[in-house]
Amino acid sequence: MTSITGYTCNCCGEYHEELPTSYGNPAPVYYYDVAPEELKDRFKLDDDLCIMDNEHFFIRGCIEIPIINTDEHLIWGVWVSLSEANFNKTNSIWDKQELLEPMLGWLSTALPCYPDTVNLKARLHFRPNGIRPYIELEPTDHPLAVEYRNGVTIERVQEIAEELCVNNDNREKE
Repeated sequence: MTSITGYTCNCCGEYHEELPTSYGNPAPVYYYDVAPEELKDRFKLDDDLCIMDNEHFFIRGCIEIPIINTDEHLIWGVWVSLSEANFNKTNSIWDKQELLEPMLGWLSTALPCYPDTVNLKARLHFRPNGIRPYIELEPTDHPLAVEYRNGVTIERVQEIAEELCVNNDNREKE
């Protein structure tokens, strides 16, 4: 198996000791569409759960994409919408999530490096010991779903790292 080591970034020209293999988003995509002065009234948000307008419910989980020829994964920390009933069921046994059956949800995170990922169909698989749920994507021809099924190369992981590089002057300003 190949090990993942550092790399020289094409965007900034600097050598980075480690190739990042995990990225996250602190809130569902809809959070960023709301005026800052409305956020406190419209959202209840913590590291794992989010409620928007007391009618939209989200949980944070992980899409884990195998990195070909390694034992590692490219991990996207994402938000998935749940029905109110499933959200309440999850919240009621938060410390014993592994007892829950898989649940249907919809991806609620816009991932960079891919065409629109919002509303891709997903299934949450709950895990023990406070580990965030594993997110399974419905098999479609969407590039994220294809990579989820087939894995990614180390070169693709480096492309993503370069696109998300904090020194990249070409990325869109938020």
